[in-house]
Amino acid sequence: MFKRIKKILGRYRNLDQILIIPYRSYGTHSRLFVKGRVLDNAPLKITETQKTWKTFVNTYKQFDSFEIPDARIELELPEKVRLKTTTNDEGYFLFNQNLENNISEDADDKGWIPFNIYYKEELEPKTDLLGNPFKGEFLIPSVQAEYGVISDIDDTILHTGVTSFLKWRLLKNSLLTNAYKRIPLKGAPELYKLLHKGRKAGNRNPIFYLSNSPWNMYEYLKLFLDYNNFPKGPILLRDIRLPFENTIKPEKPHKQREIVNILKTYPNLQFILIGDSGEHDATIYTEIAAQYSDRILAIYLRSVTHKKSMQRVKSIVDNFETTPLLLVNSSAEAVSHAREHGYI
Repeated sequence: MFKRIKKILGRYRNLDQILIIPYRSYGTHSRLFVKGRVLDNAPLKITETQKTWKTFVNTYKQFDSFEIPDARIELELPEKVRLKTTTNDEGYFLFNQNLENNISEDADDKGWIPFNIYYKEELEPKTDLLGNPFKGEFLIPSVQAEYGVISDIDDTILHTGVTSFLKWRLLKNSLLTNAYKRIPLKGAPELYKLLHKGRKAGNRNPIFYLSNSPWNMYEYLKLFLDYNNFPKGPILLRDIRLPFENTIKPEKPHKQREIVNILKTYPNLQFILIGDSGEHDATIYTEIAAQYSDRILAIYLRSVTHKKSMQRVKSIVDNFETTPLLLVNSSAEAVSHAREHGYI
């Protein structure tokens, strides 16, 4: 407790270490969209063999974060770009701007561009800079991509129990289950690999992972996706709004804003939207499909066992005709529909 009070009062003072976490993101040949966070925290360590108590401690550490506000940082693409910004009150930073240089020349064979992040504040003698530089990467989709995929995570590829009574399964899965032991929904990795490949080998259709989970869960979810061999893609989570936060509440839900931003970033690319019937995906996805009717190829909603949600979603599905909208009970049903319509 004393350590926390000391850090809150000291802000920049008494920092034990500097950790910068750049989140996997996306861009184009002339634009980048990179978000991350600067923290006074040790890196999260998750191992396959850790016990339940260690998993709980790790979960606590993800949310017991010491943000570093007003910190000057710098993003570098060697010999291409050097940008500067400052973190906000919660330690977040965002680089979102157009560029003069063609940065796609620096992408690897899968479209990923590495970048460096530097912490530009003066360090105190006892403060440990954990990276110099910190490494990140963002995706520039291939010009040969046939379409993109924007997918929810919770109860779409990862069973969370978000619709369970009193959300007790959600709490158990999130707090007490090791990321290595979380099991993806049956057939999900194979479905996403097929969509990533598309109709022709090598087209590398981009996959964007979207969730209402807070950014505190980023390392956990990234590990889950990588360990279960989902196609590598940008991961887009959300900020937690505090009860008495005085910032203006966004007009649109997080998922809707992120999807629209992706659509505007890639105006010549069509998309498949994948979600579940348990929360608000049906409403958000159909609103977007109605607004961008020529951009959404199909919507797949995984059925969840929640009677009220299913009744509401069934009504939406039955009355929506703008875009093919399919309620699926399994990944195999989505694969069958995708084959029938020539997406894979």
